[in-house]
Amino acid sequence: MPISTIDTPGSYRGRIAPTPSGLLHTGHARTFWMAWHRCQVASGMLVYRNEDLDPLRCKANLTDVALADMRWLGLHWQEGPDVGGPHAPYHQSQRTNFYLQAWKKLLARGHIYPCRRSRKELRDYAQEKGLDAFDPVFPEDWRPNDYDREVPSPNNDHAWRFKVPIGKRVVFVDRNPLVGEKSYVCGEDFGDFVVWRRDNVSAYELAVVADDAAMGITEVVRGEDLLLSTARQILLYDALGLAPPAFFHCPLLLDEEGRKLSKSLGSRSIAENRDCGVDPIEWRLRFQEDYDALAKGIRI
Repeated sequence: MPISTIDTPGSYRGRIAPTPSGLLHTGHARTFWMAWHRCQVASGMLVYRNEDLDPLRCKANLTDVALADMRWLGLHWQEGPDVGGPHAPYHQSQRTNFYLQAWKKLLARGHIYPCRRSRKELRDYAQEKGLDAFDPVFPEDWRPNDYDREVPSPNNDHAWRFKVPIGKRVVFVDRNPLVGEKSYVCGEDFGDFVVWRRDNVSAYELAVVADDAAMGITEVVRGEDLLLSTARQILLYDALGLAPPAFFHCPLLLDEEGRKLSKSLGSRSIAENRDCGVDPIEWRLRFQEDYDALAKGIRI
């Protein structure tokens, strides 16, 4: 099966959205190149969004490094923090009002509830029940029986979780033919997830949905490690009365031991390669070969 047809030429809107919590590595470079490439093929518009949502993990200097990395790779975009555009601001740290409006809609429609349970409590519960403690499913009987739907805003006394429709199957067809149709069952593959954190910051799932909808993104290109997030986000789109974009999930780049490249593992960064005089053309040619392999149905 060939790679799915991209939107009508000129209507495509894609995005690249690095998180400045560490230096970007080769895996990021390949995923962002594929996002840029698909936009080029469709004669579309590309948005650069700086996902500096987490005030504890994200650093302003890393935002500048990420921009330099992408420029070095030869990528360019029509909207972003360095070029402006009609959907500014392009820093998530400056878009709290967008997330708050989405939170209010979810609250008014009965889709979210306050939660004082900690991650440790959830892990302990999973271990006690012999369940997956790495990403445990939130127990349905931990939902509150009653809560105030008239509160004006979230606060730092508790988190807010999205109430998943237990038993509902979330199905989507990925535009990467090697991913294809994916199906997840609410309450089995994932449970109620956080949309607003205890430290009064929007969670990733809600922020990304609010931003992609506001910026008119028609296709999201990202790594396969976010497939489960896609299922969660589709529920949020539906709850907010929004149409979800299409999705293209890229295979992850692995190290010699078969582990995905990551910031936490200290995988060699783009900046280090850039400083060492690596030729970005060689990277782009390699990424093109990988993309062409996907188009032929070859796992890379």
